[in-house]
Amino acid sequence: MLHPSYMDLMKVVNSGVEEGQEKVVSSRYSIVMATAKRARQIIAGDDVLVADSKGKKPLSIAVEELEQGKIHIISDDEE
Repeated sequence: MLHPSYMDLMKVVNSGVEEGQEKVVSSRYSIVMATAKRARQIIAGDDVLVADSKGKKPLSIAVEELEQGKIHIISDDEE
């Protein structure tokens, strides 16, 4: 089981959204896709954005980066 939970990650990602605005993430699927994409970037050689990542798997690092606000999920419109 991943810690933090999907709900905790969704709260972090949506924390900057004002009341009445559309949420950045509304499903666990979005969290899974974003962390999987970031894990692939880490595998490909991108710099890790969190301290103490030695010995951790790329997906665990990606989840930690998302939880700490080091990476942000953007919509296709924003790319």
